[in-house]
Amino acid sequence: MVKLIVGVVGTGKTKTLIDMVNTSAEQSKGSVICIEQGNKLNFDITYKARLIDTKQFAIEDAQALYGFVAGIAASDHDITNIFIDSALKICANDTKAFATFVEEIAKLAETYHFDCVMTVSSAPEALPVELKKYID
Repeated sequence: MVKLIVGVVGTGKTKTLIDMVNTSAEQSKGSVICIEQGNKLNFDITYKARLIDTKQFAIEDAQALYGFVAGIAASDHDITNIFIDSALKICANDTKAFATFVEEIAKLAETYHFDCVMTVSSAPEALPVELKKYID
């Protein structure tokens, strides 16, 4: 399952994501991963979740982010949840490439049986129509 939490800056997307990560980490019998750009969530995410900064791995577009997530999924078969904060921003704000990324992640999540939740700083109507089915 893939879910997008969409809204303009300041609407509480990251706060919602933090709550979801921490709840999942407490309840999951597997691995919970949280991917962010920078290290702003260091003190908000429980130690039970793996927090990864994309800047440490030079991830700067949708293709690189997909490869990174696919690599994580391939190396850890116990993943139950992957959370990505500011996913569109990590994808260089390229909405077309982001739409392709989300579709590819949906296939990956189905194959490897994990849920993926991403925050997206955008007005919902500004996103490509193919993403509407993923918006919460």
